Amino acid sequence: MLIKKRPSWAMAEADATSEHIYLNRREWLRAAGFAGLGLTTALTGVGGFAAAAVAAIEGYPAPRNMAYRLDRDITPEDDATTYTNFYEFGSSKNIWKRAQKLVTDPWMVTIDGLVETEIQLDAEDLIAKAGGLEERLYRHRCVEAWAMAVPWSGVPLANLVKLAKPKPEAKYLQMETFLDPSIAPGQKQSWYPWPYVEGLTLAEATNELAFLATGIYGKPMPAQNGAPIRLVTPWKYGFKSVKSITRFTFTDKQPVSFWEQLNGNEYGFWANVNPDVPHPRWSQKTERLLGSNKNVRTQIYNGYGEQVAGLYDGMFPNDGRKLFH
Repeated sequence: MLIKKRPSWAMAEADATSEHIYLNRREWLRAAGFAGLGLTTALTGVGGFAAAAVAAIEGYPAPRNMAYRLDRDITPEDDATTYTNFYEFGSSKNIWKRAQKLVTDPWMVTIDGLVETEIQLDAEDLIAKAGGLEERLYRHRCVEAWAMAVPWSGVPLANLVKLAKPKPEAKYLQMETFLDPSIAPGQKQSWYPWPYVEGLTLAEATNELAFLATGIYGKPMPAQNGAPIRLVTPWKYGFKSVKSITRFTFTDKQPVSFWEQLNGNEYGFWANVNPDVPHPRWSQKTERLLGSNKNVRTQIYNGYGEQVAGLYDGMFPNDGRKLFH
């Protein structure tokens, strides 16, 4: 009999409140004559926002995977969905209204590079092929020293890797977000290296914690949180979690990510959480919890060392700090 050991950070808690979203927006739009127009429509979106058409990914609320629980309260939904970083729509935290211009149905995703066969398909079909949705409770730690605890819905990233069938020489997975300055004003700023690019080693991508999220709080993902598909890697700083992904590229070369291109001295490829390695301009020893503004001590690997520390054994023996910036 298989016995799964509960991680050190997992504790029993009351389930987070979730709301069943039963309206299939794709069918509604077709019936109303809006499909394919690329318009921001006056639909009632997730979280009560006026939103554009969202991807027709079904299965909410997803069943919770009880192997992934928390030792802190769930962040209030309004806080987690209105205080966000999404530089495509601006550098402030209050970009959720501007992000509603993002139309995510249809949403084409490309899988290419060192794979047996390159694939292009809609987000709905990709998630269907990658397995049924599940919900996981994860911590999220921003390099800016704020944090939240969120119920994400989605599929393990390892399922996409399996679907892609990478060639033996593939060592990394590079992910790229959308590029459309007509709706994303931040992308008109030429000093940024658009589109947003991030990457993981294949060992990281196939770790049990790596997750492709399509929903939050039992509902489809809001645009401002990275609809329709975003990466969630809870042991890393949040800037690694690329939003609104349009391309997965398998490669033998380590990707140079967005923030690494801008300032590699402050934002490196690895970005693993470590309270004892400060950002060059501020400490990482504590974090502010959204919703309560309470400050708590930050944990190594954001509390997920049991699951991920082994990925980095023996790396950079003379300068382990490289793994944490």
